[in-house]
Amino acid sequence: MSSVAVLTQESFNEHRSGLRPEKGGAAGAAAGEEEEALPTYKDAFPPLPEKAASPEGTQETTNAWTSKIRPLKASVITQVFHVPLEERKYKDLNQFGEGDQAKVCVDIMHKTGAHLELSLAKDQGLSIMVSGKLDAVMKARKEIVSRLQTQASATVGIPKEHHRFVIGKNGEKLQELELKTATKIQIPRPDDPSNQIKISGTKEGLEKAKHEILLISAEQDKRAVERVNIDKVYHPFITGAYNKLVGEMMQETGARVNVPPPSVNKTEIVITGEKEQVALAVTMIKKVYEEKKKNATTIAVEVKKSQHKYVIGPKGNTLQEILEKTGVSVEIPPSDSSSETVILRGEPDRLGQALTEVYAKANSYTVSSVSAPSWLHRFIIGKKGQNLAKITQQMPKVHIEFTEGEDKITLEGPTKDVQMVQGQIEVIVTDLVNRMDFTEISVDPKFHRHLIGKGGVNINRIKELHKVSVRIPPDNEKSTVIRIEGDPQGVQEAKKELLELTSRMENERTKDMIIEQRFHRAIIGQKGEKIKEVRDKFPEVIINFPDPAQKSDIVQLRGPRNEVEKCSKFMQKIVAEMTENSFSLSVPIFKQFHRNIIGKGGSNIKKIREETSTKIDLPAENSNSEMIVITGKKANCELARTRILAIQKELANISEMEVSIPSKLHNSLIGSKGRFVRSIMEECGGVHIHFPTEGSGIDKVTIRGPAEEVEKAKQQLLALAEEKQTKSHTAELRAKPEYHKFLIGKGGSNIRKVRDSTGARIIFPTAEDQDQELITVVGTEEAVRDAQKELEELIKSLDNVVEENMIVDPKHHRYFVARRGQVLRDLADEYGGVMVSFPRTGTQSESVTLKGAKDCVEAAKKRMLEIVDDLDAQVTVECVITQKFHRSIMGPKGSRIQQITRDHNVQIKFPEREDLQSKTPAAAAAAAAAAAAAPPAEEPIQVNGEANEDVKEPVDPNAPRKCDVIVISGRKERCEAAVEALKALVPVTIEVEVPFELHRYIIGQKGSGIRKMMDEFEVNIQVPAPEQQSDKISISGLANHLDRAKEGLLDRVKELQADQEDRALRSYKLTITVDPKYHPKIIGRKGAIITTIRTEHDVNIQFPDKTDENQDQITITGYEHKAIAARDAIQAIVGELEEMISEDITLDSRVHARIIGARGKGIRKIMDEFKVDLRFPQSGSADPNLVTVTGRPELVDEAIDHLLNLEEEYLGDVVENESKMPYQRPHGGSASAMDEQRGPSKGFVVREAPWTTGNEKAPDMSSSEDFPSFGAPVAAKASPWGPKRF
Repeated sequence: MSSVAVLTQESFNEHRSGLRPEKGGAAGAAAGEEEEALPTYKDAFPPLPEKAASPEGTQETTNAWTSKIRPLKASVITQVFHVPLEERKYKDLNQFGEGDQAKVCVDIMHKTGAHLELSLAKDQGLSIMVSGKLDAVMKARKEIVSRLQTQASATVGIPKEHHRFVIGKNGEKLQELELKTATKIQIPRPDDPSNQIKISGTKEGLEKAKHEILLISAEQDKRAVERVNIDKVYHPFITGAYNKLVGEMMQETGARVNVPPPSVNKTEIVITGEKEQVALAVTMIKKVYEEKKKNATTIAVEVKKSQHKYVIGPKGNTLQEILEKTGVSVEIPPSDSSSETVILRGEPDRLGQALTEVYAKANSYTVSSVSAPSWLHRFIIGKKGQNLAKITQQMPKVHIEFTEGEDKITLEGPTKDVQMVQGQIEVIVTDLVNRMDFTEISVDPKFHRHLIGKGGVNINRIKELHKVSVRIPPDNEKSTVIRIEGDPQGVQEAKKELLELTSRMENERTKDMIIEQRFHRAIIGQKGEKIKEVRDKFPEVIINFPDPAQKSDIVQLRGPRNEVEKCSKFMQKIVAEMTENSFSLSVPIFKQFHRNIIGKGGSNIKKIREETSTKIDLPAENSNSEMIVITGKKANCELARTRILAIQKELANISEMEVSIPSKLHNSLIGSKGRFVRSIMEECGGVHIHFPTEGSGIDKVTIRGPAEEVEKAKQQLLALAEEKQTKSHTAELRAKPEYHKFLIGKGGSNIRKVRDSTGARIIFPTAEDQDQELITVVGTEEAVRDAQKELEELIKSLDNVVEENMIVDPKHHRYFVARRGQVLRDLADEYGGVMVSFPRTGTQSESVTLKGAKDCVEAAKKRMLEIVDDLDAQVTVECVITQKFHRSIMGPKGSRIQQITRDHNVQIKFPEREDLQSKTPAAAAAAAAAAAAAPPAEEPIQVNGEANEDVKEPVDPNAPRKCDVIVISGRKERCEAAVEALKALVPVTIEVEVPFELHRYIIGQKGSGIRKMMDEFEVNIQVPAPEQQSDKISISGLANHLDRAKEGLLDRVKELQADQEDRALRSYKLTITVDPKYHPKIIGRKGAIITTIRTEHDVNIQFPDKTDENQDQITITGYEHKAIAARDAIQAIVGELEEMISEDITLDSRVHARIIGARGKGIRKIMDEFKVDLRFPQSGSADPNLVTVTGRPELVDEAIDHLLNLEEEYLGDVVENESKMPYQRPHGGSASAMDEQRGPSKGFVVREAPWTTGNEKAPDMSSSEDFPSFGAPVAAKASPWGPKRF
């Protein structure tokens, strides 16, 4: 058996730190013991349980596996609760599974997460099966009892001092009791003298709860509490060392003994428990007390105050240790006392030993200090306390304290240990003082963050380069001192570099730009993309935006003067573009025309947005706003507004008029929250009145709407302005909202009479106003007084409720009450809420009752007589229109037919559609042909003078089909007018001549062009199939739409023909010959130069492909004059390139990367500055130092001089770095060295394994067969029976 050495963490750390030499002999001697500590194979891998026949036949062998297995409990339980019939809250037997009872059960399931099933017993009692987790079932039970079972209540009285035991800690006992008994228990408050506890719930629950509460009270009656006063100085003898004595006492008696801790100045010891137990414990305590009081003596000694804590020890452990060893109690004065006297109390023969222990503990610890400059403290501590950890691991009892700002280190601990630690720290301090230095420089705080750099990049570079530590004070310190610590040479170099950076920053310029905060987000862009482009363009300029919360407009630029100026101009240009593009105006458009402006699928609005480059926002469909907001450049916004207004003007008879009204009157005309102007707009058919911006001084007010309404609104506006200029007066009165419609009258007739007679303006509240009863009268004082008087009389008469009867023929009653009484509701709305009562059906009564204000009743009665008169004069007219046109006549959602019904006050009924689906088109045509060709029907045969009644009348071939007949009901003249209106909606078809080759352009991509025209002109356009080669296009629609559609189609044809001509002109081609070596220069970086030429001259320029024979041919396509201009531009570039020269220079390849810079920034800067082209050698080239410079002769010379200067500057750094290489440790070397020292791991070792005791072979851990990898295929073992067959 091999020997195994175990290396602990402590010995490993000591070995690493070199504090203790290895002792081979000791390790060898300990090997046997360590080997014995190894686990056996059976301990590490216990065998599976085997079933053995036991005498009882049921017991199984117990081993390491079975002994740890615990029985599992089901997480889901099921309980059944029964609610008797007399206690059921819901007893409706007809609604089982429905109604409130079912809702309650569903709610309980949602609330508790348990599952409920209800069933009804034979005695009509309710059985509820509840399934779920135990907690959920108990909660559900409580809910069932409280919500499905009738509740009873009872009270139980127990002593007041027992209430807290019923409640339990944090109310837990009370909650458990309520859940267990499914009751609600109310305990009186502590300040309530009552001792009665109220219980509510089911009878069964009440009994259980009462029983449980009485049990708790009875249990408390058996308990006793005893308080014994013992002098505080004797408490340690009663508790014993580490509370052992009091613990034994409690175990022996079963009582609970509570001794106050030493920090609490109380003498009372409390004993609780059963009465006999408490009495026994009190006797034992008094016995100890009497014995110690009789035998114990005291001795007082002086111990330094600073040493008291060593006598006490951590958490008082030293005092307990002395008490345990000697049986003597040591009394230490309080920490806030100046006394140094320590009292020892105990048996006389033990006091000497205790005194020796006290002095030993007091002198066992010492305090010492080491002088060390405070700036060296963190180097002594080390990174994350590594240096200090080495010392504290060796001497864990020594406490080392560093005080900020003090040049000393305080050590506290055992005297011997403190001396060792002090020696080690002094060595470290001496070493650091000899090889470390520091310096301080003064730098203005405004440059601190720039010295640090973004994410600390600048300061971290200086720290790593010079191996120093740099402390820059935080902003809140307002300090100018920067401290540098480290190697003396590195400190000086870092100081020099920091001062140079500061000097450079002092020469930089800082410029504040005023940019409105609303533009900041747009300038920065999404995820900072746009500002990144600006920073890349001006890499030397730092751009700082203010915090959004500051609401500041100041953007700060800092950097070299010229770069800051360039960046400032560039950003001003960006802001100017944004300002120009953020102009906004609102256009009022009648709500019904919004969908036309949007167009089908948003086609119209999308086209306007694209062609005017504006943002157009329409109000939500459910919004009452009519304003369309346009944002963009001012000229583009004006153009978009013109186009939107043109659509509205085209769709309706809209006119616009300007009225001159002094600007000082505008606010008074608009009124509070726009009340006055809104009343004019509503009264005049919803015209739009637009006042200029407040403070603009413009007098012109714009009115837009139907022509006749605009004129009407103009007159009212001028009249109101005149009133305001002369003398304006306002009065208010109130009327119930239901009277308002009657006061206004049909079409505003009533209110117009009042206005005409008095000259005052009456404004009624809108739906948005909070006060719906307030009516405002505006005008001259006299006019307002007269109008107010008239209105008050009207309102007073409306308050006078009367009841009248009128005679209406029963045959007309159905008309009034049909559609859930819609006609009666309309009458009530229009005539001040008048109530109309018709007799019940079947009574054949003609009397109808009207109840309401007298004037309202009279007006309603008059209107009803008009309706009856219309019904009596009603006729039915048939209008024959072919069925295929019916859908078109109805319009979308029947809108057109509804409009005719309203305009002419008639009823229109369309026929059922003829079902031709069952017949094929051929069969239908054949049936029609057969009907047309059939001979006239013969006369019916008469038998005995009687005609055969089954023979049908012959069908008139000229008679209209039923499915084509539309029935119109109403007055004769109205029906005739409705017939004319319907016939005007019948679509007609015309043909337009369009050249066949243009058809596909008219149809557009996927039919988009023709759909757009059909939506715009509300017609159907039919283009013939391509195989017909026809030039005729059919347009079907309403007669008044056809002319517009035809004109639009012909305009589109003219556009397409003009495009064809333009396309021919644009196809002019021009070829020029240019040496291929100049092609990259003409194309430019990322195609910049050639893109500029293409855009400027609007041409297409094609360079030859690699496979083309003529590699020097460049093709230009476009208008002839533009192609020639583009050719001249290319030839001018070629002329400049031919004047250029190329020179080769030798630059050390080691500095190439520095010259090129990160992502080529350095080389791009040189090329832009000197206007030359630089070509560096590719990897593997013959001469890696050869660099080619191309450009104008004078610029090439300047660029070469600059490159040679850079080479000289960078080469010094390269040589210096190469000289340091031999002294630098290779990356990752230490880890591999450590692995070599450690040697190979022996893995997991066990004793008494099968392969060490028998002939079994140890498993080969490197075998992929015995230990296969996850996912790797395992080769099947060869079997003597041959391969397996499946």
